[in-house]
Amino acid sequence: MKDLVQAFKALADETRLQMMALLLSEGELCVCDCMQVLEIGQSKASRHLRYLRSAGLVENRREGVWMHYLVPDDLDSTRREVLRAAGRVISREQQADLERRLDEWFGRKQGSTLLCTTDGDD
Repeated sequence: MKDLVQAFKALADETRLQMMALLLSEGELCVCDCMQVLEIGQSKASRHLRYLRSAGLVENRREGVWMHYLVPDDLDSTRREVLRAAGRVISREQQADLERRLDEWFGRKQGSTLLCTTDGDD
């Protein structure tokens, strides 16, 4: 029961809900991807991603100076069900807008590591 409550609390924030929508559609994202798409600073993005990680909804991996987040393949059934419910909260229009902004960001980012900021957290 405690796991379920923690997962719902993690998704009770609009920014974290949007991050999860992006991660579920894309698979894996760098902190800078979330920053750009959601138009938030590095510390705020990292703080929200850490919250999602402590709730067991995402895991991270470091690639050089960049921190990447993804939904684990072996996510337990309780958390997976919470994510399914959360996925129904975001409208198709909101999801399409997030994905459009992500595609635009990827277009600007491609071939340039200078656009990403480092994430020394975690």
